[in-house]
Amino acid sequence: MADFEKLGVFYLGKKYDMQARQVLDDLVLYDSSDLTTHAVCIGMTGSGKTGLCLGLLEEAAIDGIPVIAIDPKGDLGNLLLTFPDLAAADFAPWVDSTEARRRGVSVDELAASEADHWREGLKTWQQDGGRIKRLRDAADLSIYTPGSSAGIAVSILHSLSRPDQALLEDGDLLREKIASAAGCILALLGIAFDPLKSRDHILLASIIGDAWKNGRDIALPDLIGLIQKPPLTRVCALDLESFYPAKERLELSLAINNLLAAPGFESWLTGVPLDIDSILYCSAGKPRISIFSISHLSDQERMFFVTLLLNEIISWMRAQSGTPSLRAILYMDEIFGYFPPVANPPAKQPLLTLLKQARAFGLGVVLASQNPVDIDYKGLSNAGTWFIGRLQTDRDKQRLLDGLESASQENSSHSAGHGQSFDRQGMSEILSSLDQRVFLMNNVHEDKPVLFETRWTLSYLRGPLARQEIKRLMEPAKKKAAEKPADIETNLCSDSGEPVGPSANTDKRSNLLVDPAIEQLFVPVSVAAFSGSAKNNYEATLLASATVRFSEPKYGVELVQERNYLVPVSRRGVLPIDFKNAKAIKVALADLPTKAPTEVDLLLSEPDQALLNASKYKDYGRDFLAYLSASCKLILWRSPSTGLVSRPGESERDFRIRLSQAASEKRDELVAGLRGKYQARIQALQEKIRLAEFKINEEEAQAKQAEVDSAIAIGATVLGAFMGRKPLGSTSVGRASTAARGVNRAAKQRQDVELARSNRVELEQKLGELETQFRNEAAAIGTRLDSQREAFEEVALLPKKTAIKVNLIGLAWVKG
Repeated sequence: MADFEKLGVFYLGKKYDMQARQVLDDLVLYDSSDLTTHAVCIGMTGSGKTGLCLGLLEEAAIDGIPVIAIDPKGDLGNLLLTFPDLAAADFAPWVDSTEARRRGVSVDELAASEADHWREGLKTWQQDGGRIKRLRDAADLSIYTPGSSAGIAVSILHSLSRPDQALLEDGDLLREKIASAAGCILALLGIAFDPLKSRDHILLASIIGDAWKNGRDIALPDLIGLIQKPPLTRVCALDLESFYPAKERLELSLAINNLLAAPGFESWLTGVPLDIDSILYCSAGKPRISIFSISHLSDQERMFFVTLLLNEIISWMRAQSGTPSLRAILYMDEIFGYFPPVANPPAKQPLLTLLKQARAFGLGVVLASQNPVDIDYKGLSNAGTWFIGRLQTDRDKQRLLDGLESASQENSSHSAGHGQSFDRQGMSEILSSLDQRVFLMNNVHEDKPVLFETRWTLSYLRGPLARQEIKRLMEPAKKKAAEKPADIETNLCSDSGEPVGPSANTDKRSNLLVDPAIEQLFVPVSVAAFSGSAKNNYEATLLASATVRFSEPKYGVELVQERNYLVPVSRRGVLPIDFKNAKAIKVALADLPTKAPTEVDLLLSEPDQALLNASKYKDYGRDFLAYLSASCKLILWRSPSTGLVSRPGESERDFRIRLSQAASEKRDELVAGLRGKYQARIQALQEKIRLAEFKINEEEAQAKQAEVDSAIAIGATVLGAFMGRKPLGSTSVGRASTAARGVNRAAKQRQDVELARSNRVELEQKLGELETQFRNEAAAIGTRLDSQREAFEEVALLPKKTAIKVNLIGLAWVKG
């Protein structure tokens, strides 16, 4: 498997011979870049749809592609059941005890049987525990449970936050997001609506739109008051009271209030926020497979959450740069009810937006369903790949064929002349004969449909996971996921001195006399993160602020930063103010108030004398300047393999993610070149082998025992699987036909036969050498572009002394 794992192709299975009803040796490898035109998977219960889709997500993880997976049924949690050792003890907690009793065996015996079964199944498909380990090492897998604490809880507290400026300036997208947000709230309340006629929807959309356009976030509790007193007096030609009387608006407010007051709703307000960037990548930049399990939710709650999640994904997507390579995958395990042909539920519009626009940003959308009738195939016409398994009824088949035909026509413009014409009759015959785990892949990027049997999954497919089982799986990760970064970070200039902390002076009333020459500012606890003994106790420390300019043309750096620090008074050293103990604070100087808050019980501690001597502040300024010029650094990261350097303010995590995407784009470019390079040589060898076989056939026309084996049957090799399904042009040749003919020729003719055979053997050897070259070049691509494991070099930029300007040395009152 390692021959192609770093080439951006997904191992889905092997070709299937429908007439012989058997699996062939030809590997089916799917180009990950093809997924940017999206995919649809259709198959009845028992068709093997879950195994195929989980296999695809496993391949994405191995390739370093992050995934957001929406799981309405509970099956996707099986992705976490990966056991590299394939030991019975690993399977034991997850086997079905009821099945063990039915078989008359113990749980341990059933676990041992399942472990052996999985080991043999993997071996049949050229996989093993080593590939399972690669899967586990490649990605972080998590299960999120909105509205429940079983998995990682998800907070919707900021789900109606104002979108970014780019979306606010796009009128069409803004209208769609506002309408979708209003719709998901009504869906949660169980209120049916028509976006064009429902006054509930129109009112909520108006309130949300007004808040966003005026720069305000909005939360569900805010709506209770805003519905009763909306920020509008008219709705088009009607005054507000005529359109929606206050008495009736009160009922809508009460409905939201009752929802928020309902037992258990608080679980929606705690947990990790819907931050798509953090959901796709962990803090170290490692890609994530994030599963949102929603099987425990009601239909209204599911629609509400899915709509929120899709809108957040769209907002994240719009902030990304364009790319032709696959950046991330959104997978939805069942779209029935979310994408109907006639109705317009809240989740449908964001799904349509993603299907139309996500391609440009490298976001692949994969939608699955076991109900092919109640789906909007017109909306799915943007999907370039269709995986079709066994269907239940002829009605299902005919409805699906209609959708495929529409998709084929829609995507013909994207196939660059290599697309396939749609053969409805042939497709119908194939769909009527599909076996379990056998799928037809209709990909507009391929020259023809492919029939294949899905490979064995690396994950143990034990069926849907219950909440208690999800809790057991996710318990170790829940605390880690809930951690929040501190509000104060160590100054890059710091050598690590004594901790910044207020002095333990006795509290005094706020009538302290401070020299007017000393500027005083008040620092909130959210910025300083100090712990004091009194609620409104303010304690004194030194505040130092400077503007620093970093300039380095070599790395394209031209940056001006304001750096602000709190510096404690030291009682252990010779100097009362030692800038080696300075700590950076995340706040702009202009945002710090110069007047004390109007708190009745405000207390100010007695400052140290070092802070009350105004004449010393010039000395502090000189010391601060000297310290910054000697020690202040701008830390960048450099990738030795690419020579790229991180941007100022870009963390190692974000730099690694950006490099990973750049590596994927470069890899796809190299792979395309590799395919083009070997395509011409394959064509030439195929033609020569065809002529050699023709010569052998001609010379052995009379030989009854002679059979010509096809030397161009490269489909069973990795090279064949990688190259074979892409259009190779008009000179491509299939397997040469063979015939047994009698031969009774002169010695000269027999020599000609031997020469022809020798020529064919020589061509076969060249083909083998070609495959070896391909393997070596393919391996080099993967090794050269592995950004996840690359060790970065640290680049430290120091400012010149003339590039530092001290803005302020003052006294800071820090709330304890």
